[in-house]
Amino acid sequence: MAEAERIIGTPDTPDAERPGPEGTPAGGTGAAADAGGTDGAGRTAPRSRRRIAVLFGVAALAYALDLVSKLIVVAHLEHHAPIEIVGDWLKLEAIRNAGAAFGVGEAFTVIFTAIAAAVIVVIARLARKLYSLPWAVALGLLLGGALGNLTDRIFRAPGVFEGAVVDFIAPKHFAVFNLADSAIVCGGILIVLLSFRGLDPDGTVHKD
Repeated sequence: MAEAERIIGTPDTPDAERPGPEGTPAGGTGAAADAGGTDGAGRTAPRSRRRIAVLFGVAALAYALDLVSKLIVVAHLEHHAPIEIVGDWLKLEAIRNAGAAFGVGEAFTVIFTAIAAAVIVVIARLARKLYSLPWAVALGLLLGGALGNLTDRIFRAPGVFEGAVVDFIAPKHFAVFNLADSAIVCGGILIVLLSFRGLDPDGTVHKD
């Protein structure tokens, strides 16, 4: 997990040594601490708490939308004819997917379950060092999507950690997916964009 944190770009240095946006120590007193570092007693400053709240708020919203949508699909669409939304270009069609996102790797369900669990743990560890609002949104999307599909892996047939994920969004000439997959992809794209801009999860900006 420490290696994953290093790769994603969050420094593992004490708060008092982390530079602020203008290169000043974020763990100082006065205005610097109020802007998002730590106070003299080492307590987390308000800005960090707000970013953590955003992360878990986005994750909760993504997870709730995915869970509710799957409950509706299973209750009203499974074992029924697909519903056309935009002709045959976009349909709602319930399927059970034992693989990863977009139906990839159906023979490795347990492995994908373990990966999803590991992603959740890493994001939870990163949360305490988070000072960037865009990163909070991106990680929240990843967390909510991972939780959504992990819930299916644990609680749906054929068994614990081997459950098939409910997919239902079916574009023409494309794999069927769900809202959790969409959240994961959007979060991943946002992380790539933030990385290209040089914005780190701790709020610092660097140029290579």
